[in-house]
Amino acid sequence: MAERTARRSMRWPVALLFLPPVLAILAACDGAAESAPSAAADVVRIPLDETGIREATAMASPDTQNGVWMVAESGQAINFGNVGEDPLLTLACNLGELPSEFVIIRHAEALPGQSALFPIIGNGMRSRFLADTALATGENGGEWLWEARLPANDPQLDVFAGTRDLTATLPGRGMLEIRGSRIPGEFLEWCRAGGETPNAQPAEPAVEDEDS
Repeated sequence: MAERTARRSMRWPVALLFLPPVLAILAACDGAAESAPSAAADVVRIPLDETGIREATAMASPDTQNGVWMVAESGQAINFGNVGEDPLLTLACNLGELPSEFVIIRHAEALPGQSALFPIIGNGMRSRFLADTALATGENGGEWLWEARLPANDPQLDVFAGTRDLTATLPGRGMLEIRGSRIPGEFLEWCRAGGETPNAQPAEPAVEDEDS
């Protein structure tokens, strides 16, 4: 019995020998936890305005109540817009292609690499033209514009072949309301004829008077 008591008394001192190091480790962990910054403290809140993200804004439709068609200086295009202001829409003809190439230009803000479907409605038709951005040349050199190019004999261009009102809507750039006019149809017919005036009668040679 005395031997068992002696053995039991030998266990506690052994356990107590390990207790101080364990307490020291726990104390060190508690100190590290107190000194380490919390995860919440590392979160930085950035206002949305500072991220560079902006909502897409659409442009208002231009006022075209007084818009008219005018022949361009080159003689191979017609411009639609308000007198004294930059054109809003241009129809051009490239006679250097075979068949002739018809070009629809929407003068509106554009960035390189953009493309969009450009629907035009009128004269009993609804046509959709694929417009890509292109760097303008000539009078508007240095500006990015929206262009749709296709052969002049493309049936979709018949939307211009008439005298009724037209609407031309470019997504995000507003809608053009164009009053009915014979000018777009006549220009399309001229372009399809390769720059010749359709149905024009050749001039008759002059006949000299036999009595003279």
